[in-house]
Amino acid sequence: MVLQQRQAVPVWGWSRPGTEVTVRFAGQSKTVRTDADGRWLVKLGSLKASARPQSMVVESGDTKTFTNILVGEVWLASGQSNMEKPIGVQRGQKPVFNAEEELASANYPQIRIFKVEKALSPTPRPDLEKFYAWQECSSNTLNGASFSAAAYFFGREIHTNLNVPVGLIESAWGGTRIEPWTPPDGFAAVPSLAALAQPPAPASGKITNTRPMVIYNAMIAPLAGFALRGALWYQGESNCMGTNDSDYLTYEAKMEALVGGWRRSWGAGDFPFYFVQIAPFRYYTGKMVRVKSPETLPEFWSIQSRAARHLKNSGLVVTTDLVDNLDDIHPRNKQGVGHRLALLALDETYDRDVESSGPVFRKATFAGGKAILKFAHVAGGLISQDGKPLTWFTLAGADGKYVPAVATVVGDTVEVSAAGIEHPMAVRFAWDETAQPNFFNAAGLPAAPFRTDDPMWK
Repeated sequence: MVLQQRQAVPVWGWSRPGTEVTVRFAGQSKTVRTDADGRWLVKLGSLKASARPQSMVVESGDTKTFTNILVGEVWLASGQSNMEKPIGVQRGQKPVFNAEEELASANYPQIRIFKVEKALSPTPRPDLEKFYAWQECSSNTLNGASFSAAAYFFGREIHTNLNVPVGLIESAWGGTRIEPWTPPDGFAAVPSLAALAQPPAPASGKITNTRPMVIYNAMIAPLAGFALRGALWYQGESNCMGTNDSDYLTYEAKMEALVGGWRRSWGAGDFPFYFVQIAPFRYYTGKMVRVKSPETLPEFWSIQSRAARHLKNSGLVVTTDLVDNLDDIHPRNKQGVGHRLALLALDETYDRDVESSGPVFRKATFAGGKAILKFAHVAGGLISQDGKPLTWFTLAGADGKYVPAVATVVGDTVEVSAAGIEHPMAVRFAWDETAQPNFFNAAGLPAAPFRTDDPMWK
């Protein structure tokens, strides 16, 4: 496995009640007595990164030795099927781009992977129901475990940039909503969601993976406390979908509950939490109508952006340009997802001098029949990625009707106008589920979808 560097590292387990347990690792020795239930926990002091395999010895009458342990950076990757998607074959999905080549070159013995098996529990479990050992990253182990492609590509980039071992934990489940991943105290801390902390018992007596907290109880709670640097989250498709209600509008509050709940479970402060914007897809205009309108997805994007803006130590990866087929809900370019998650971590967590975001809308002024838009993360300049006129900008006047607009980069701003609109009132950008705009910054990162009439910007 990999243990987290530069942090206290909890080590815990079970033995006979009232017995002494001693843990020895990297020159440290910690002793504790088990409680009445046989539980014990020690915390190793801060460890230095090390690619030299070391052993941990645990003594309590008998002795257990754990070998081939490195010290470096540990990340937890979670979510639904786009986080779960492996590099190679997955039933009903196409492999990631260049899958064979990616697997053939995936021999990184200093990257270690651990995959949590799917399970449900009505109450928090102290340990995983099923346990498969940590593995050294190789083409065989990645493929054999069907390990997350996005997490692997992220971890590979962190490893090669920082030159330290990396541990990756995947705990993901395709098709799941955010509520089953959220702990009860997460819901309880958000007044509008407090009722979800105590849902009524299922009439059948059988729990399903749609019930609040039941995946957290089985697949996250047993991990809580394992020292890590941060978490990666790629989920939202299942919460976006729904043609009869507006439940998706509560996703920002649910992100607050999830992130706050996980952070409290770990008790390690506001650790980094980076998440992925769900990708363009024909939810409304495809073969099956899954949402209320073509604007449901951009509304959801805006909600994800608000969550990233309001949650401490968090960030959002934009994916509008990483889709080759708008009828495939599992885009194949997971290299791009992993790369952009790594940029966020390198920039925000590891203080490397990299740009991690495309243009982010900040302010609009309206004068002379134009909207003048200002952005953060200009990063050397605002550009059209393909050299063509900027796409997917629309403009509305007092009547609130949006029409296609002409958008032009002028210095560090974008000026937007449209024939027939003398007094513009609002701009929307990439406000359609199929939007794949060409507006980027010079760092090669796409602008986040936005609307100037979003209350976030008031």
